[in-house]
Amino acid sequence: MSETSAINGTGIGFIGGGNMAEAILKGMIAGGTAAKSILVSEPLEPRRQQLASVYGVGTTADNGEVARSCSTVILAVKPQQAATVCSALEGELLGKHLLVSIMAGVSCNTLEGFFSEPVRVVRVMPNTPALVLCAATAIARGRNATDVDLAKVEAIFTLVGSCCRVDEKLMDAVTGLSGSGPAYVLTFIEALADGGVKNGLPRETALNLALQTVMGTAKLLAETGEHPGSLRDKVTSPGGTTIAGLHALEKGSFRATVMNAVEAATARSKELGK
Repeated sequence: MSETSAINGTGIGFIGGGNMAEAILKGMIAGGTAAKSILVSEPLEPRRQQLASVYGVGTTADNGEVARSCSTVILAVKPQQAATVCSALEGELLGKHLLVSIMAGVSCNTLEGFFSEPVRVVRVMPNTPALVLCAATAIARGRNATDVDLAKVEAIFTLVGSCCRVDEKLMDAVTGLSGSGPAYVLTFIEALADGGVKNGLPRETALNLALQTVMGTAKLLAETGEHPGSLRDKVTSPGGTTIAGLHALEKGSFRATVMNAVEAATARSKELGK
């Protein structure tokens, strides 16, 4: 079964028309999904008009219309809105529906608890590079979701980047690593550029060099399949400039700080789910 045929056939609806919803539908359309099979519920009229104009998708202000029209519903709202949005859909979302949630910290069990009928739930954690079809996404199934459901969701999110399956107990760690990870990488790029500026480089030149260094290194790592430490050793000459810089990173507890950031974000994801 091709990715497109796995997705097409029934309507796919979005509740919430923000940036992540736009990234996902953009990838779906680029992958061959018919725009007319997509319906987006969004409270802001200017945003509805924008999505309809740019992508040719259907739009509505009524979340219930999405449930009535689409067998697959993607929840793309803030975690704090989960109870309000789902409670309003009681009686609309039924056993025939596949509910896909991209809300951080909200468990499948929590979502299933909002409905009197068993609802098939798949929880997803994409990240913001989905906006350029380069996301890192993880998915986990709820108790009622089938293998076919999981394959369908995997097919959708493969269109916006890479997608892997994990046990749901690991989704908070996924959130802490790849969900929040783009912010860590952006901070590193900014700091790398600042280091260049401090040492005399023009701001634009420093930022361009920092950006290309991160992009190129990530591509090198992906294409060689080598361990990061092995590739690092190849550019670390005895007594050279790189080992001097690495020593400074170690004195600043660079790796421990990054690990602490992932741990803190993971803990926050768990808090959001309570």
